[in-house]
Amino acid sequence: MKAGRIIAAGTLALLVFWIAAAGAQPGPGPGSAPAAAPAPAASAPAVSAGQYPRSPNGFFRGNGNQSPGFYLNLWGLVPVLGLFLLWVHTTQWADEDARGLKINHELWNSLLILVGALGFLAVLALPSFFLGFLALIAAYGVPLGMYIKERNDRVPESAKVMTPRHIQSLIIRGFAMIGINIAPSKESRDSALGPPIRFLGKSDGKGNDAGRSKQAEKSRGFVAAKELIYDAIMRRATDVHMEPKEDEYSARYRIDGVMYPTEPFDRAMGESIINIFKVLGAMDITEKRKSQDGSFRAQLEKRMIDFRAATQGTREGEKISLRILDQANSVSKLEQLNMRKQMQEQLREVINQPHGLFLSCGPTGAGKSTTLYAALNELDAFQQNIITVEDPVEYKIANVTQIEVNTKAGNTFGNSLRSILRQDPDVVMIGEIRDAETAKIACQAANTGHMVFSTVHANDTISALYRIIDLGVEPFLLSSALSAILGQRLVRRLCDECKEKYAPKPDLLKQAGLPADKVDAFYRPPTNADGVCPNCGGLGYRGRMGVFELLVITDRLRDMIRENAPVTAIRAEARKNGMLYMKEEGLRLVVKGMTSIQELQTNVK
Repeated sequence: MKAGRIIAAGTLALLVFWIAAAGAQPGPGPGSAPAAAPAPAASAPAVSAGQYPRSPNGFFRGNGNQSPGFYLNLWGLVPVLGLFLLWVHTTQWADEDARGLKINHELWNSLLILVGALGFLAVLALPSFFLGFLALIAAYGVPLGMYIKERNDRVPESAKVMTPRHIQSLIIRGFAMIGINIAPSKESRDSALGPPIRFLGKSDGKGNDAGRSKQAEKSRGFVAAKELIYDAIMRRATDVHMEPKEDEYSARYRIDGVMYPTEPFDRAMGESIINIFKVLGAMDITEKRKSQDGSFRAQLEKRMIDFRAATQGTREGEKISLRILDQANSVSKLEQLNMRKQMQEQLREVINQPHGLFLSCGPTGAGKSTTLYAALNELDAFQQNIITVEDPVEYKIANVTQIEVNTKAGNTFGNSLRSILRQDPDVVMIGEIRDAETAKIACQAANTGHMVFSTVHANDTISALYRIIDLGVEPFLLSSALSAILGQRLVRRLCDECKEKYAPKPDLLKQAGLPADKVDAFYRPPTNADGVCPNCGGLGYRGRMGVFELLVITDRLRDMIRENAPVTAIRAEARKNGMLYMKEEGLRLVVKGMTSIQELQTNVK
């Protein structure tokens, strides 16, 4: 882009020199009257050979009817200078845009600059200003249009430029800046004054939001709130955090499990944005000290996205966290969990059993609920009565009865389980086993002909087994109910577009327990990236995948659980049956180049 700035500066200097040279022609000084044209002679004098005849109307230097010595055509200069400034701006935009989208920015940068410079030379060189200006417009518009066509083919519909929607948005926004509203409808005005996303307040149970959306739209900071959420969705964020500081509100996104900061807001704007989310979620905007929670929805590109909002009073002010539940990014099949084929078949056999208890364990944010949703999608919801009890319901599943826990109304996991067992269910999913009552009812349901899915917080499969016993479930009851336990973690997936190959050190391979003679290379995020990768946004990772550990309960293990055998004995029996630890499963992903060894060491112990 440095060469582009030099050419642009040279072109501007040439225009200025042209203007100065034109204005420096000799002529009468300021204040002097223009020279009168000589009166035509009564009879034209004879002209000798080799001489031109004298002009009958006289002669004077000047531009039209302007005073002599003024040779600058302002009507031509203004559009030329305006187009010059526009050319500099769009050329710089195209260079930054091409770098971000990984388009050949060197080719397009050179083409836009050189062809544009030739257009400005045409204005100076051609004798007709009209023809020169047409050549300038063609030299500016043709290469720019070619670049816009190529970049629009690579981006989603909402990011395309110079489309009818984009042009309409620019026009409406321009008039809105001077206080004129020319939008044909409310939706087009909202889209022009911000990203193409539409907020829908929490429903009152009858299908409407009781005017919450309209109230939010009239609030200060509404456009900023739309831009914040739209940016988070485009970056594939799962959570948005707004945290109060002394003189500002910081904003952070959780992308692939890692927090990344974004542009902060000033204190007043941050409070306005939080109030907008509280209004949409049917929360009390006057209460800033007690914690509150709510939910609302948004429409983006013909798809609905759900949000869970939770506020908390802090020393500096009120903090809000938004969980983004995008159905388009949900996992719907076991094949999408990235398991080994053998483990996938074992898990499918467990899921399709007529009765039993299947547990998914791991820390918060390990993808346990996602695994259970994928398991439910393996079942035939038309031939089986499937009921879930969740806190809260995250994703909607067709033909499945989903119940949301409401502790304030007395609708707990235990109470809901007692009720749904009288609804003749075939499959029951419990969002989480967190107390003795829920654990006992789940085991009893599994022993009475129901297939029960649930989650529990534990580090691995063996510790999850003893976690249920610690909650007060008798070993004989658990041994007969339990079918399998799946331990899991999430690791970030390396970006396929920018990951780089490297030779690992022998010490690293020895530490990981891998043979040095059988591992040629590992992969990692780029260390010296040229520009920002459009696939991952420069993060080096895109998306996450599971690392699993499956413990299938055999008859021998049932006897050991019933006898309350020690952990080491149960672990040894599980290994004898072919169970691999999560770290061993993760090393398989590292060797295949799907994740980095650093990511595995950070998330899987």
